[in-house]
Amino acid sequence: MVVERDIDDLPKNAANYTALTPLWFLERAALVHPNRKSLVHGSIHYTWLQTYRRCRQLASALCQRSASFGSTVAVIAPNVPALYEAHFGVPMAGAVINPVNIRLNASTVAFLLEHSSSAVVMVDQEFFSLAEEALKIWADKSKSIFKAPLLVVIADDTCDSKSLKYALSRGAVEYEKFLETGCPEFAWKVPEDEWQSISLGYTSGTTASPKGVVLHHRGAYLMSLSNSLIWSMNEGAVYLWTLPMFHCNGWCFTWTLAALCGTSICLRQVSASAVFQGISDHGVTHFCAAPVVLNTIINASPEETILPLPHLVQVMTAGAAPPPSVLSSMSNLGFRVTHTYGLSETYGPSTVCAWKPEWDNLPSQTQARLNSRQGVRYIALEGLSVVNTHDMTPVPSDGKTIGEIVMRGNGVMKGYLKNEKANEEAFRGGWFHSGDLGVKHEDGYVEIKDRAKDVIISGGENISSVEIENVLYLHGAVLEAAVVARADERWGESPCAFVTVKKGVDGSDERRLGEEIIKFCKSKMPGYWVPKSVVFGPLPKTATGKVQKHLLRTKAKEMGPVKMSKL
Repeated sequence: MVVERDIDDLPKNAANYTALTPLWFLERAALVHPNRKSLVHGSIHYTWLQTYRRCRQLASALCQRSASFGSTVAVIAPNVPALYEAHFGVPMAGAVINPVNIRLNASTVAFLLEHSSSAVVMVDQEFFSLAEEALKIWADKSKSIFKAPLLVVIADDTCDSKSLKYALSRGAVEYEKFLETGCPEFAWKVPEDEWQSISLGYTSGTTASPKGVVLHHRGAYLMSLSNSLIWSMNEGAVYLWTLPMFHCNGWCFTWTLAALCGTSICLRQVSASAVFQGISDHGVTHFCAAPVVLNTIINASPEETILPLPHLVQVMTAGAAPPPSVLSSMSNLGFRVTHTYGLSETYGPSTVCAWKPEWDNLPSQTQARLNSRQGVRYIALEGLSVVNTHDMTPVPSDGKTIGEIVMRGNGVMKGYLKNEKANEEAFRGGWFHSGDLGVKHEDGYVEIKDRAKDVIISGGENISSVEIENVLYLHGAVLEAAVVARADERWGESPCAFVTVKKGVDGSDERRLGEEIIKFCKSKMPGYWVPKSVVFGPLPKTATGKVQKHLLRTKAKEMGPVKMSKL
């Protein structure tokens, strides 16, 4: 008797199922466009075939040495080809890449290397001393159980040769020599399970030890493709690496560029002149940047710019809520800005302020205000909501009721490494909790109002620091602004504005300028929102351009409370 199979009872087999992984993108790029430029770094140019072979060499060399299935390879480097290659070569060996923020101090890097049990440390020659100091801290702490990882130094002709010579004298293996030990035809390892870890990244750890965010091959594959679809990024795009590759794997664009057979223009240091030069010299079509970088471009001197732009340049911004004034100014310069939002825990951007054709005929200021919202979910994010922080019920779509932004789906991390308590908190109620407070508008678009820890509570009223910052950016003298809570004898807390003034602005009389800014704020916002104090100077930032508000809160605390007599 023949039993017919149910329609859902057909088996998986090697012909109809393969685990999703972005590693396939590289193999395809080498096949389709073997001679197209894949990477440009100064005088160094690689094609996609060369990059594929080099990544396979790296995987082979790692397998012959210290890396094995599930082991971690830390990379401490700016935006150079070796870091891009590691995003493929490391997982091709079955290992997990851990791109490390180059602006961290040695003790924090030591924590990351120990916590991740790094088997290999690849480090750019400029940052070798940082790695060496971190390894010493780890060794001193672990004592007899410490096993030194393999140390590989990445040479760069634009750096001082002394740092390379020192690294080699300390027993490090030079990266190109290390590649030579590998086979360019290496049969790289396809993950058996797409849930297998591909990357480990760490949160900032501003209030506690950094948390290790573990990402899987499936999510990396889906979010990489989502990037191109969300951004209408075409095959053969020319991408400028203004965004650090070490931050959320370059928002997954490391893998997106391979999927599109595009060209990566590497940039060790970001400046307005370098951005405009990249557009002029290499025909850059796309780049990503935090709002602070956009602000740098807007305020660049005429000598640094190349205007009008020779062609349309697409810009993706995320990392902090961009002031509408910044978005409007970028548009006026000829850039088309796509606003996205996300976290390390969501592979980088996971929502987008999707532009609607009906906005085209609106006034520019209205367009900028609409585009400053965080928007709707990415294609590869299956759930996005704003919920009541107490019972997790969705808030009404009124643009006023504040709740926490939560996500769920394939674009959410596996979890935090070795941190069960943090995982329980992050995934409470079957959603990932972002810690960001926002509203949902009538059209379904979400908008951040503040980080939960950044809300200012003055006289029992909640004040959004982001709303105040948006107003401050409208003042003609303000280049950058950040607002935090400062103790207040009357109100408990009141807004304290930290401001960097534009070039050419006379800031010698800080008291007068501060009073002028406060007067300006009084004309633009409710009285209890108005900053009671203004502090001038450069703002401390992370490597991705985010203002380090925890440092500003510390400074505000050191200033003491606002006296009643000053109100």
